[in-house]
Amino acid sequence: MKIKYKYKYKEESWVYSRIVKNHFFHPRNVLLDDAHYKADGIGVAGSPTCGDMMIVWIKIDKKSRKIKECKWRTFGCASAIASTSMMSVMVTEKGGMDIKKAINLKPQQILERLGGLPDRKFHCSVLGDIALREAINNYSKKQPKKYAKKRK
Repeated sequence: MKIKYKYKYKEESWVYSRIVKNHFFHPRNVLLDDAHYKADGIGVAGSPTCGDMMIVWIKIDKKSRKIKECKWRTFGCASAIASTSMMSVMVTEKGGMDIKKAINLKPQQILERLGGLPDRKFHCSVLGDIALREAINNYSKKQPKKYAKKRK
C-alpha cells in the first residue's frame, strides 16, 4: 500500500546533509538484540534536555588495542542516530581506531564527516562520543595494570 501525502517532498526542504540523511535512513552498526552480544566495554549516555538515550558496545583487539567493533542503540532523533552511526564507522574503519585516539574523538570531527548539523541539533550529536568514552573507560577498568611500575 502506497501512502499519499499532501506535502510534496523537496530535496532542498531538508536541513540535513545527504550524509546525515543516509546515516539516519541506513544507520550502520546498530545492535537491536544485545542478549547474546559479548562486549569488551559498554557505555551509556543521555540528555535530559531532549530525552535522547544512547548505549554503545565495543570490542577491542587485545594486541593492537584498536576498536574492532562498535555497536550502538539509541532512543533519539535523526541527529543522534546519524551522528552515532558515523561515529561507529569512524572508530572501526581502516582496521579500527586506537582506544587512546578514540577516547579523544570530538563531536566536531563527527560533524565534519557528516557535513554538519543544524546548530540547534548539536546537543544530540554528542551522545555517541560520550557513550563511546564511557565504553572505553569501562573496558579499561577491567584490564590488568600491565605497565605499573615495580617497586624495589
